[in-house]
Amino acid sequence: MERDIHASDITAILEPGMYVQHPAAPDWGIGQVQSNIGGKVTVNFENEGKVVLDGRVVGLVIVDPS
Repeated sequence: MERDIHASDITAILEPGMYVQHPAAPDWGIGQVQSNIGGKVTVNFENEGKVVLDGRVVGLVIVDPS
């Protein structure tokens, strides 16, 4: 049986240095995770700067920056 992937599932595996995109804000570009503390994920996006997101609400998409 397949299981739905929720935002919190993705957030649980995010670590500093990983690259992500915000699915609702593609114009922000690729961001690098700075920290993930208690579900609050700080990401430095190339076109938006440093943003703190609630990982329970936003399901960031992990990307390969190359």
